[in-house]
Amino acid sequence: MENETYQFSVPIQVRMSDLDPFVHANNGAQCNYFDFGRSCYFEHVQQAPIDWRTMDLVLVHVELDFKQAVEFHDEIVCETKIISIGHKSVKMMQQLRDTRTNVVKTTCYSVLAGFDRKNHTSMPIREEWKRLFLDFEGLSDD
Repeated sequence: MENETYQFSVPIQVRMSDLDPFVHANNGAQCNYFDFGRSCYFEHVQQAPIDWRTMDLVLVHVELDFKQAVEFHDEIVCETKIISIGHKSVKMMQQLRDTRTNVVKTTCYSVLAGFDRKNHTSMPIREEWKRLFLDFEGLSDD
C-alpha cells in the first residue's frame, strides 16, 4: 500500500521528547503521530471538530511497520485513508512520509469498530460515517 495516493495529509512535528537513545522517533511517539493523523482525518472528513464525548468509532487493531528511522530534522507528514468499510468496522491505512525525500518511513494498518458508548458494546458503523468516508475517498458502496 506504500506510495499509493492519499487524499489527506497532515504535517507532523518531531519533538525532542519523541527521540529514543538512537535519536530516532520512538515507537510510542510514532503511534501518537498516527493517532493525530487519524483524528485530523475524521475532523477534515466531517468538516467539524470531533466531540470525544460522542465519538462512536474506537481503535481495535493496529499494525506498524518501521521501514526507516524517523529522525529529528525529517519533514514528516502523516497520510491517511480509509481502504474499506464493513458493517461494524472500518479499515484504514496511514503512512509517515518525509516530504523532502518522498521516503515512506513507517506504515500503519488499523481497524476501527463502531462503539455504543452508553452500552459499551459494538454497533454498526453509522450511515453518516459511511457516506462521509465513501464520498471523500471515492469508494463504491459495495
